[in-house]
Amino acid sequence: MLKFLNRLTDSNEREVRRFDPTVARVNELEPEYSALSDGELRAKTEQFRIRLRESLGDLLTPIEQRALSAEEASESELVVADPTRISEERREQHKRERRQIDTALDEILPEAFAAVREAMRRALAKRHYDVQLVGGMVLHAGAIAEMKTGEGKTFVAPLAAYLNGLTGRGVHVVTVNDYLAKRDAQWIGQVFWQLGMSVGSIQHEAAYLVDPEFPQTDEHLRNLRPVTRAEAYAADVTYGTNNEFGFDYLRDNLVIDLAARVQRGHFFAIVDEVDNILIDEARTPLIISGAAEESADKYIQFARLVPRLRAEEDYIVDEKYRQVAITEAGTDKMERWLGVENLFDNDFSMARHLEQALKAEALYKRDKEYVVKDGDVIIVDEFTGRLMPGRRWSEGLHQAVEAKEGVKIQNESRTLATITFQNYFRMYDKLAGMTGTAETEAEEFHKIYDLEVVAVPTNRPMIRDDFADLVFASQKGKWQSVVDEIVEEHERGRPVLVGTISVEVSEMLGEMLKRRGIKHSVLNAKFHEREAEIVAQAGHSDSVTIATNMAGRGTDIILGGNPEMLAADLLHKKGLTVLEATPEQYAAALADAERQCAEDREKVVAAGGLHIVGTERHEARRIDNQLRGRSGRQGDPGSTRFYLSLEDDLMRRFASDRVQSIMRTLGFNDETALESRMVSRTIEGAQTRVEGFNFDTRKHVVEYDDVINRQRETIYHERERILRSDDLATTVLAMLDEELRALVAENTVGEFAVEWNRDGLKARLLAMVPTLEPRELASIDDMVDRDQIVAALTELVEGAYQQKGSEAGDGGMLVLERLVLLRVIDSLWVEHLTAVDDMRRGIGLRAYSQRDPLNEFKVEAYGMFDELKSTIRHDITHTIFRVTISREPTPRQARPMMESRPDVTGTDVAAASATSVAASGNGSGPAGQPKKGGPKIGRNDPCWCGSGKKYKRCHGA
Repeated sequence: MLKFLNRLTDSNEREVRRFDPTVARVNELEPEYSALSDGELRAKTEQFRIRLRESLGDLLTPIEQRALSAEEASESELVVADPTRISEERREQHKRERRQIDTALDEILPEAFAAVREAMRRALAKRHYDVQLVGGMVLHAGAIAEMKTGEGKTFVAPLAAYLNGLTGRGVHVVTVNDYLAKRDAQWIGQVFWQLGMSVGSIQHEAAYLVDPEFPQTDEHLRNLRPVTRAEAYAADVTYGTNNEFGFDYLRDNLVIDLAARVQRGHFFAIVDEVDNILIDEARTPLIISGAAEESADKYIQFARLVPRLRAEEDYIVDEKYRQVAITEAGTDKMERWLGVENLFDNDFSMARHLEQALKAEALYKRDKEYVVKDGDVIIVDEFTGRLMPGRRWSEGLHQAVEAKEGVKIQNESRTLATITFQNYFRMYDKLAGMTGTAETEAEEFHKIYDLEVVAVPTNRPMIRDDFADLVFASQKGKWQSVVDEIVEEHERGRPVLVGTISVEVSEMLGEMLKRRGIKHSVLNAKFHEREAEIVAQAGHSDSVTIATNMAGRGTDIILGGNPEMLAADLLHKKGLTVLEATPEQYAAALADAERQCAEDREKVVAAGGLHIVGTERHEARRIDNQLRGRSGRQGDPGSTRFYLSLEDDLMRRFASDRVQSIMRTLGFNDETALESRMVSRTIEGAQTRVEGFNFDTRKHVVEYDDVINRQRETIYHERERILRSDDLATTVLAMLDEELRALVAENTVGEFAVEWNRDGLKARLLAMVPTLEPRELASIDDMVDRDQIVAALTELVEGAYQQKGSEAGDGGMLVLERLVLLRVIDSLWVEHLTAVDDMRRGIGLRAYSQRDPLNEFKVEAYGMFDELKSTIRHDITHTIFRVTISREPTPRQARPMMESRPDVTGTDVAAASATSVAASGNGSGPAGQPKKGGPKIGRNDPCWCGSGKKYKRCHGA
């Protein structure tokens, strides 16, 4: 009776039960689909697509690929009176179309799932469990499926991906690293191939389509055919990492030709390890940047001075919140050493250099936050423990660490394009995810992404033993006990997986085991492919594996070992690869491997299964639960235990006082462990507080980025309209009209016409339209009505514009308009991003005057965007009459850019080369561009175009 009442009140179970009738329908269809031939099964895909076309029609064409209506082509968000209306209409259109598409897909869901289940059975000899079908339905519904480790999440994704891929609008399956993006495409791609659906894989420096018929010599690229990035994105389903999808989106919004774009919209994304990607990695945005000029001398100067400061006296370190602050005494010392009166006076860069040098000295430790390798400072990922070459901290922090370590200091960068993961993934019409650990972050998923979490039941009951934590007073006692337990369990014939939080700890523990004569593998999440092979065999009876928490993630640990990978090893020992071996040789190797694994599995199960040893609690409970989840898959036996000390980072920051008093009261020494469920709960409480703090940090990031995101949407949609439109004259003429009205208003201040500055108005107009003659403007001398002046000038300017269009020709004028619009918008958008970033750094100080920094930021950013739109209009109208298409364009060298995750920047990419646009003037008068033989214009000199702006802010940008 009690169980029945619990079911009534358990909303998650009700949600799962809602899918039962559909699961039953899929099971009913299984015999019918099993009887189909391979050709008939493949033909089902086209039949489903025909049904969708009949019910949805043009909705199957992505909005981004549909022809613009006359209104859309001419309506610029930078000019219209109500740009919010356009963005709201666009957003509502996406929501409306998603509902219609989902309704049509729901009707064919049982048949599509039955087809995928049968294709999986034929291609991989695997059959979907009922709970996996439920997981697929959760994904299709646009929610997060929480499925325990070992429940086959990799097999769940193709269910929803196939169903939504039938629309032809493209499905993105997002993984945590390049290895998984390639492995899953190769592996699951066989299922899609069986169904006649195309699959792409995006890698950092390559792209592939799944093609089992392609003659491949590299077994690591089996079933893959190299293609362009655009071809991989054109596939029905595309696998890739969050970084690659995000950076490709940013790069697509830097191109000046639609043909250079690679992505084709954002319809549906399935995020694997959704907690890692949407939570852990969401604290830092993606940035594409170009090199900025910055001297290394200041970094070196501050790196030499800061170590002379004393902790607590000259600066205060807050370990809990990872912050450092200079004291008055420290400020006085630095000002004396630097020979300046005030560090925080006009040159704010001094204060910034001091802040970053302090962080580098007090918070960023070698071999923990970073390592120095071959003269480079390489970041260590805090969640995976792996090295991240090519990634850089932002805002000068990386340069400060380089100066501290005495290695070559790389240039700082200037932001060209940026987006947070939150706002990138919220662009998708439908977003879904899967992971083994999501419920602890359900609130954040709901508030930030509007995603619900559904816990899918396990296929078999979980029987793993999770022992209480053992807490030691010192690190020494902890590590000795860890090694003793590993040796003891290893001698019993149990495989042992040891989870650590850093590369440094893994190597130290490896040395201790080496001295005890225990053979082991150390994985630091650096070489994903090789480490996946090692982790796959971590269930073998004699295996001891030390791994950072995320190493080998995405690879199942099967008790007794993985037969497929063992078969490949057996072939390698004979000098053969999987591709070189004959079908008979591979079958023989696989049979031998399966026999060995089955025998070893019996030994491991009898000994108690896989034992997990955690060497420290992570600040997020999810990471600990992921480590525990490596044991006890599919009803297997297993056990877990965490070893802690009061000197661990988390314990020292949050829980040491209470636990220390308990241990002191009970008389524990350094070698004796405290084992108590109460202590475990205390630690989990500390983790909950840290998770809350980290949530606030991510929420803080997204609240600020939401302001910029609305502006980014406006700029990027304007770029897209410019690239797709065949009529840009309307946009330019609208800008000319606004600029004329602004010029007239500016020069007709005063109640009486006699007070108006007609000469100034004429001069400004001639600067804007150099092809006009002064005598043509004489007509406004006697006009006393502002609207009459505007009308007269508009007629003159439009006539000059039509004349320019006739000279350039229809096709030439469209190219000229497109290039001028894009060049001006792009250069000013980059300046705007830099200005907003600078403003944001100092906005927090307004809290001292009892003003909310976020509201202040919104007001300031809104005003700056209005100014940006005005400047865009001004620069376009003052440039459009002065440029022409060069008939013989000279090659233009690509501008080096960097991809960056701030905190992180790296990897050069080539900027698109633009068709050459040559400036042309009338050669005389103040508006003419200086001739080649004339004096060179300085970057801070007034621009030659007469705009009144500095050259570097105008045509020198």
